[in-house]
Order: sequence, then C-alpha cells, then structure tokens
Amino acid sequence: MTNTKAPSSAASLGLLVLRFVVGAIFAAHGAQKIFEYTIPGTIGSFADMGVPLAEIAAPVVAFVELIGGILLILGLLTRPVGIILAIDMVVALILVHLPAGLWVGEGGYEFVAVLGVAALALALTGAGRFSIDGAFLRGRAPAWLS
Repeated sequence: MTNTKAPSSAASLGLLVLRFVVGAIFAAHGAQKIFEYTIPGTIGSFADMGVPLAEIAAPVVAFVELIGGILLILGLLTRPVGIILAIDMVVALILVHLPAGLWVGEGGYEFVAVLGVAALALALTGAGRFSIDGAFLRGRAPAWLS
C-alpha cells in the first residue's frame, strides 16, 4: 500500500532541519575538497588513503558532495541525491574509515555512518512539504506561500 498523504507540518519541519544540516555538511566537505585542498590535492589524499582510481574518484566525490549538499538544502531531487550521498558514505566507510574503528577522533567511521544514514533517511522519506520537491514535483505550493 502506498502512502499518498502529505507529511504533517511538524514532520516537514523536521525534514527541513535535517536537510539543511546534512546538506550544509556535505556541501562544506565538497567545497573543502575543491577549493581548500584543490582537486589535485584531493586526488593525492585519496591515493594516499588507497582509494582506487583516485584521479576519477576525487573530483566525482567532491562535486557530488558540493552539489548534492546544495540540492538537499533546497529539497530538490532529494530522493536520488540522498541515495547517491548514502552510497558515497558507504564507500568512504568501507575504503577508509572501517579499519580505524568507530571513533572519529581516531579516523573511525562514526561521522560518515551518521551522514550516510541521514542521507538514506532523506532518500526514503523525501524532502517534505517545505522543499522544491514538495512545491513543484507534486504540484503543491509550500505551506508558507498558502
């Protein structure tokens, strides 16, 4: 059975807060890889961590995180973007962070696990009413405009 009922205002507000925070973190990490570390620096870092095909993976990950984070904030294409970002975090967890254990202070996977699960939760729930997805893809105006 499909749930066709729109999420409540409270649930949509919760999704907005989640999208904004998770999207901002992803966008910041993507921007850091592009503008602070630079793409060549990120490629070197990925290669040092043993990421296969670092020359391809580094720019793809950087732009996926930057653009995906912005799209999450806007609530645009939330479900597919959530899946892509969740996959990004699963790969980071497996390739880089898993051997270091749980704690992020020791290079562990707790942070990427939380980001990945949050992105997956958004992929499963959608963006909620307070989003571009909610306003246009379902043909409804956001609640703050009505």
